[in-house]
Amino acid sequence: MNRGDLMDQFGVSVNQASTDLNRYIGFAPDNMVYDKSARTYVRGKAFKPRFLEPDASRYLAQLRSLADGILDREESWIAALPPYAAAPTPVRGVDPMMLRSVVSAIRRSESIEVKYQSMSYPEPRWRWIAPHAIAFDGFRWHTRAFCCTDDTFKDFVLPRIIEIRKSEPFNVQVTLDSDWQSRVAIIFAPHPRLSPGQRAAIEFDYRMSDGQAAITVRKSLFTTH
Repeated sequence: MNRGDLMDQFGVSVNQASTDLNRYIGFAPDNMVYDKSARTYVRGKAFKPRFLEPDASRYLAQLRSLADGILDREESWIAALPPYAAAPTPVRGVDPMMLRSVVSAIRRSESIEVKYQSMSYPEPRWRWIAPHAIAFDGFRWHTRAFCCTDDTFKDFVLPRIIEIRKSEPFNVQVTLDSDWQSRVAIIFAPHPRLSPGQRAAIEFDYRMSDGQAAITVRKSLFTTH
């Protein structure tokens, strides 16, 4: 990079760009080398990040967001994109107005009357819920809420909220939602019927130790309502 890159990216003056480059060289003198023929700074052989740790997950998440159209190219911090592709996943259509109403209810400590299509009834039903959190279980977005109709805490899938018509103050006691407050460790390992080579491949994929790995999640994300 050179002064022009900093000026274009951050809208700073020539003098400010020069100052920033010199300050960075002071922080990390081995990170940049000036290439006289190209008239620009290039990565030094002894480069070590000073302000960000290398994170493959963040990089790949950016590529996935670009492939899914969630992120625009101009918003990505990846300077030179490699050729990339991602298999599309079925989109669960969350109505932005419904989402806004749920988030607003959480912020204002309100209950809302929703018309909800559950898996238990053939037709949607009206019910009062008091949402207190938004969660993603790996497949779908839902709101964690106290169901005033059933007098218990439940998960409500956001795309199944068809309509919202009323709201009123309701101070939900989040501490009483034991499934939300508690966490459980999920242990996973390669299937025992796999060959030793196949098991080794799975262990490498997930950076397993002693043939297994664990993730910790809120209990409500692991149980199905």
